[in-house]
Amino acid sequence: MRESQAIQRLRRIATSPAALGLTDDTALLDGLVLTHDSIAEGVHFLPADPAASVGWKLVTVNLSDLAAKGAVPAVALLSLALSGDDAWDMGFLDGVEAACESYGLALVGGDTIALPPGAPRVFGLTAIGRAGDQVPLRSGGKDGDSLWVVGTLGDAAAGLALLQADRGATGPLVDVYRRPVPLLAAGQALAPHAHAMMDVSDGLLLDAMRMAEASALNAEIDLDLLPLSRAFIAEHSGDLDARLFASAGGDDYALLVSIDPEVDPLRLSLPHGTTIARVGNLAAEGSLLSLSSGGNPVPLPERLGFEHAGVEQRNDERRGDSPSPMADRD
Repeated sequence: MRESQAIQRLRRIATSPAALGLTDDTALLDGLVLTHDSIAEGVHFLPADPAASVGWKLVTVNLSDLAAKGAVPAVALLSLALSGDDAWDMGFLDGVEAACESYGLALVGGDTIALPPGAPRVFGLTAIGRAGDQVPLRSGGKDGDSLWVVGTLGDAAAGLALLQADRGATGPLVDVYRRPVPLLAAGQALAPHAHAMMDVSDGLLLDAMRMAEASALNAEIDLDLLPLSRAFIAEHSGDLDARLFASAGGDDYALLVSIDPEVDPLRLSLPHGTTIARVGNLAAEGSLLSLSSGGNPVPLPERLGFEHAGVEQRNDERRGDSPSPMADRD
């Protein structure tokens, strides 16, 4: 079963208005924004990743969902799985503590279990934030809206590739992969003006398609406009293949914003040094997702981003029985 199939089945259960039909990364309840993310060894982090970085990542990927709603972090509940390696577990909690302190998130409870020997580590966190006056959902996009990306794309995927080639790799790309930075202040500044907003966690192409589909529109992306860091360009260049790689890599935790074309986000009170770039638009006409470069159409790549698949589905794909545009991240 794919992630999308599981969500479709869960919609029969999650009937509360707070669930938003499971069309968003968060729930809204009485002025609160609620989100939950889990991370698993071998899927979201590598076995050799430092424990403190894993703890940091668990907190910050949840905060990225709050950032996409313009929410202010409030409290969190932690699902802690003890591995039997006390030094590793303490390092993990050091990372959780550092992230909570950095972003004003108070840990108020959770649950603790002990894993059997050799089991992969899996952790979960529920983060709750206070909503602002306007909460931009991914379904709020309007025909003619401009699409903007806050942050850079491809760094984390490039960092992961370096680690997969050499687990001792270091540098800025590895740092981005291991220690995401949630764009909370930028999200809070953009939320009052955004028609739709979501974080880019599974890849720009897949997430832009999701925003377009939720908004009953089509997304047009100009690959020439993608915001790429100097470190990424130094490693991969900025040619079309590199831009396609950056647009589908995932783990970016940038923000994708749909906004009225008359509004210039560059004139808003964004934090100093914020990277923001217009990458396309939403339109009523066209296909659900279309790409261009140099004014010419670009075929969609086989892999649009990251989507979880069940074991049976993954085995089918490895045998070539059921090709999918979404490949496993690890």
